[in-house]
Amino acid sequence: MSATRRVNWVASVVLLVSMAGAITTLYAIDRIRRGATLQDALYIRSSKTLRRISLGYTGLLADIYWTRAVQYFGYQHHAASADFRLLGPLLEITTELDPKLLPAYQFGVNFVAPKPPNGAGMPKEALALIQYGIAHNPDQWRLYYNLGFLYYTEFNDYAKAADAFTRGAQVPVTNEFMPILAARMAQHAGEFDTARMLWFTTYQSTTEAQIRQNAIEHLRALRVDEDVTRLEEVVTKYRQQTGKLPATMSDLERAGLIRGTPLDPTDRPYNLMSDGRIEVQDPDRILFITKGLPPGMASPQPKVATKD
Repeated sequence: MSATRRVNWVASVVLLVSMAGAITTLYAIDRIRRGATLQDALYIRSSKTLRRISLGYTGLLADIYWTRAVQYFGYQHHAASADFRLLGPLLEITTELDPKLLPAYQFGVNFVAPKPPNGAGMPKEALALIQYGIAHNPDQWRLYYNLGFLYYTEFNDYAKAADAFTRGAQVPVTNEFMPILAARMAQHAGEFDTARMLWFTTYQSTTEAQIRQNAIEHLRALRVDEDVTRLEEVVTKYRQQTGKLPATMSDLERAGLIRGTPLDPTDRPYNLMSDGRIEVQDPDRILFITKGLPPGMASPQPKVATKD
């Protein structure tokens, strides 16, 4: 056999082995769609094994596992399931195969950490994921931002959040908001202003459509929560001045306490209830709000898109 034929033969064998490995892997992780168990869905659970059988195509396998992680979360979320056992292993394998896949770390903060129904309720797993990302991408300011965001929103740890933002502000290429966020964390700044800046920076710092939309929905919710808080304070002030509750928003306007009719993010007027509470007209259209809801109603569950 000539040298050329030998090379062609070896290359053909390698290609067949690679295809077989890829097909096996795809089949195994596709079983997630059919409600497989943890052992079935992660037939190959070792990133080291996957690296060996990928023959250099670790980026492709990382993309496959990343896609399946998003799909899995979406399926479980839409099914109102509280079982997200596969999510941690899927994201762990994804990032071990490709530690530079930044959207996977951002996904961890936005959808793995928050409590149900807004997420998987796994903040410790999200924290480990972000810390792994920083260890392998020390010059990526977005990861320090994600770490600070996580400490602030899920752990209420201002000191660690400030430290994360400070570290992120020191990388060669950073965001102008990082030192400001660090200062606000250190000073325990006002909740609404800080949260607004965090979600605005989240929107700016990613190209992932899901994460950007999630940030937009949180910004809308913050506006409602702030509006309702302010309007209910105005109602209290009116009652102190007049000895009675206002019957309509017009009463507040005539008293010089507001200007015009306050509108929510859907351009609907806020409702002034007989007991002085403020409600939004259609709460199902505004996700994540904590105020302005009818008594006993929980914030509507977000619809998480899944990748096909």
